Amino acid sequence: MDITNILNEYKFRTELHAHTSPVSRCGKISPEEMVERYSEAGADCVVVTNHLNPDWLAKSADTRVEEYLSDYYRALETGKRFGVHVILGVEVRFCENDNDYLVYGVEPSDIEKIISYIDKGISEFYRGFKNDKNIILQAHPFRKNMVLAPLDSIDGVETFNCHPVHNSKVAVAARYARDNRLTVSGGTDYHDPGDHGLCMMRSKKKPETSYDIAEILKSHDYLFDIAGSIVFPYGY
Repeated sequence: MDITNILNEYKFRTELHAHTSPVSRCGKISPEEMVERYSEAGADCVVVTNHLNPDWLAKSADTRVEEYLSDYYRALETGKRFGVHVILGVEVRFCENDNDYLVYGVEPSDIEKIISYIDKGISEFYRGFKNDKNIILQAHPFRKNMVLAPLDSIDGVETFNCHPVHNSKVAVAARYARDNRLTVSGGTDYHDPGDHGLCMMRSKKKPETSYDIAEILKSHDYLFDIAGSIVFPYGY
């Protein structure tokens, strides 16, 4: 196997899971610094997947979408200066439990609709929000306090969650995805300075939109670059 040729073919590197402060309260880094760090790491794209959780239901409907998107827009503008393409994603948690779900194939106009499902749960969200242009994945499904989502309410699972603090039981998640023929995703789950770029997707095509991210994931034609180690998620 000529790994150099493979890496040249899958040359575009994208962070699929990143949080910023203040929109994600657990985040410790500003949108501007996040983009700068990923530029230094050689990333082509970063998907901002800030948290939408039950706390957002208590916020004013007149301002919550603007507030949620504020970090994304700041990152987007900074990305233009640093040559990093910034894309919108969402990590949503419903009132029913502590599970998190990553949604790709979204636009700013979708945020209020996603918030409206927070008190309804993943099954109703999947029935109402799922379409042929997006993809809905359970994030880090084997982390402490998670429960497995119904298989008819997700398209896949985040297998390679490389958050350096949480134990996401990556190997168990990989086996679960294989056994259930699920789409696999992965990402740094970036929150803290110094942890950028631990896991990035490598693709043949540079994603320009959130819909492109969904399309690439559905294609199953991508690799993961985990701190320089290459993972073939589908046994190529």
